[in-house]
Amino acid sequence: MKRDLKKEDVISKEEKSLVEEIISDFKRRAEERKSFDLIWQINMNFLMGNQYCNIGYGGQLEEQDRQFFWQEREVYNHIAPIFDIRFAKLSRIKPDINVIPATSDERDKQTAKVSKKIYKSLKNKLEIENKINQAIKWSETCGTVFYKVVWNSNKGQVVGLNENGEKIKSGEVEISVVSPFEIYPDSAVNESLKECQSLIHAKAYTTTQIKNMYGVDVKGERINTYSLDNVAVGIGGLGFNGTVPKVIDQVKEDSAIVIERYERPNADYPEGRLVIVAGDRVVYDGVLPFICGEDKERDFPFIRQTSIEEPGCFWGTSIIERLVPVQRAYNAVKNRKHEFINRLSLGVLSVEDGSVDLDNLEDEGLCPGKVLVYRQGSNEPKYLQSESIPSGLNDEENNLLDEFNKISGVNDLVSASNISSNISGNALELLISQDETRLNASIESIKFAVKDLAKKILKLYKQYALFPRIAKIIGENGQIEMFYFSSSDISSDDIELENQTDGSQTLSQRREMIFNLLDKGLLTDENGNLSNRMKCKILEMLGLGIWENGQDIKELHLKKADNENLKMLDGIVCKVSEIDDNSLHLNEHIAFMLGEDYERERLRNSNLEKIFLEHIRSHKRNMEE
Repeated sequence: MKRDLKKEDVISKEEKSLVEEIISDFKRRAEERKSFDLIWQINMNFLMGNQYCNIGYGGQLEEQDRQFFWQEREVYNHIAPIFDIRFAKLSRIKPDINVIPATSDERDKQTAKVSKKIYKSLKNKLEIENKINQAIKWSETCGTVFYKVVWNSNKGQVVGLNENGEKIKSGEVEISVVSPFEIYPDSAVNESLKECQSLIHAKAYTTTQIKNMYGVDVKGERINTYSLDNVAVGIGGLGFNGTVPKVIDQVKEDSAIVIERYERPNADYPEGRLVIVAGDRVVYDGVLPFICGEDKERDFPFIRQTSIEEPGCFWGTSIIERLVPVQRAYNAVKNRKHEFINRLSLGVLSVEDGSVDLDNLEDEGLCPGKVLVYRQGSNEPKYLQSESIPSGLNDEENNLLDEFNKISGVNDLVSASNISSNISGNALELLISQDETRLNASIESIKFAVKDLAKKILKLYKQYALFPRIAKIIGENGQIEMFYFSSSDISSDDIELENQTDGSQTLSQRREMIFNLLDKGLLTDENGNLSNRMKCKILEMLGLGIWENGQDIKELHLKKADNENLKMLDGIVCKVSEIDDNSLHLNEHIAFMLGEDYERERLRNSNLEKIFLEHIRSHKRNMEE
C-alpha cells in the first residue's frame, strides 16, 4: 500500500495529532482486552504442558513454585489429546463452494461457472486448506481467530514496466490467518464484526520491514511480543526436574508497532476510513480500499471464526478454558497418589535421638547388607507402618477422567475400553453421531468463514482483475483445464455461495449412503439403467472418479455447443462438424437464442441473428441427411 501523505523531514502538527489519537485509542482497547489476553496465555500454556501457572494479584501470569523438595509436580496432560481429537475431526471440514447464478439467463450461468472455477484454481495456489487448518488451531486454542483477505499489488504475473523500469505486476489476493492477539475491536460486547464500527489490527515489524512496505524511516524500539520457549518451571518428581514449553515475553529489538484502524462508512466518511500508523508516522490515511461488503460497499477485510460462541461477547470460548480446572484437579490427584507410593516404597524411619549416626543414615538409608550400629540400650531404628492407597483417590481419578469426556464432548471410540466387542453397526454409528454432536457449533463457524472467504476473494477479483488472467484447474478425470477470466466475468453481487456437501462426512459414510441409494433404485431411470453421466458422478463420490478416463460424450457435446454460442455472440462464424450430435447442439443453440444475453446483443449487432440461424439450419440439414 502506498503512502498517501507527503513525506516531510519534520512531522506536521496534523500528522502528530493523528498519531497520538490512534496510539491512545490502541492503548485503551488493549487495556480493555487484557483479561482475555491472560485467558489465552493460560490456554496455550496448558495445551503445551506448562500447567502450574495462574493469574496473580497484579494481573500478570505467575508460575507456582514447589512448597517442599519432595513434592511431586508431574504433568499428566489430557488437554493435548482432546485438542488433537477435535482438530482431527474439524480439519475434515473442507466445504465445496457452489456458486448459484442469480437468474436462469445464460450469461449468469456462465459467470457462475467462471466464479466457481476461479475459486477452485485458487484453492491450491493460495493454500486455502492449509490456512483453514491453521485457523482451526488458533480458534481451538484461544476461541477466536480471523482471516485477513486483501489485494497485494506486488504479487502476480509481470505485465509491464513503469517509467523507472520497475516491474508492474498483475496483483493477487493474499490471505493471512490473524491471531486474536493482534485484533482490537471497539467494544468487547459486539457479537460479530458487523456490529463493530471500527477495528484495529496491530502487529510488530522491524524498521527494515516497515521501510520496505511503506518507504518511510521510523525510530526503532524494544517491543515485547509473545514467544514459545523451553523453560524449567520446576516440574517433575522426587529428585529430578523437567522442562516444558511455555509462553514467554520476548523483546524484539529495533522494531515498531504498525497500527491499522479501520472505520466503517459513516456521515463523516461515506466510503469509510483506514489510517495506518507505523511508529510515529502516518503512512496511509484514506478510504477503505477494498469493496468486499454487501451491495458493493467498502468493508473490513476480516472474517471471524470461533470455536464456541459466547452470547453478548465478541470473543469466543475455547474448550481448553473449560478443561483447565479439571486438569489442575487431575494433576493434584495423580501427584498425591505418587507421593503416597513414594512413602510406601521408600518408607519412613523412626529413630531414637542419639542412637545412630543420622548423617550416614540419611545418605545411605537402610540399604541391603548394611551394618547398622546403634547405641547400646537404645531402640533400633524401624519403619513406620503405612496404610495402603486410599480408594477415594482412585475413585476421584476415574471421576475426573469421565469429566474430561463430558466437558470436551469428544471421545476416541476406537480406544474406548467400555465399548462391547459385539456391538451392532447401527449402535456404533449412533454413538459416533452423538459423539460429534458437540462439534456442530464449531463446524458451522468454519463453514460460514469459508463461505465469506470465497465471497471476499471473488469480490476482490471483481474490483482489481481488470485485465484478462489465465488460470488452470484439474477436472474430475485429472485433466488440466486452462481458462481466461477478467472482472467482467464475475458478478459476485448476484452470486450466492453455498456449501455443496457436508464436510463432516467421511469417505466411508458417503460410500455407504451411495450404496443405499443404489439399492433403493433412486439413481436409475425408469428402466432401471444408469446413465453415463450418473456413473461418472457415482465414481467421483466414491473417490474413484479419476479411474474413469472417458468423459460422457453428451457432456462433451454440450460443452462444445456452449463454446460455439459464446463465439457466435462475438460475431465469429462456427462451422458444423460431422461428429456433432445435431440434436444436442440444436437444443443448446435454440435455448441460448431465447435468453436475455442473445436478445441484448442482437439489438446491437443486426448480423447476429443471421449467424445463429445459418448455424442452426446446418444442423437441421445434417439431421435430415
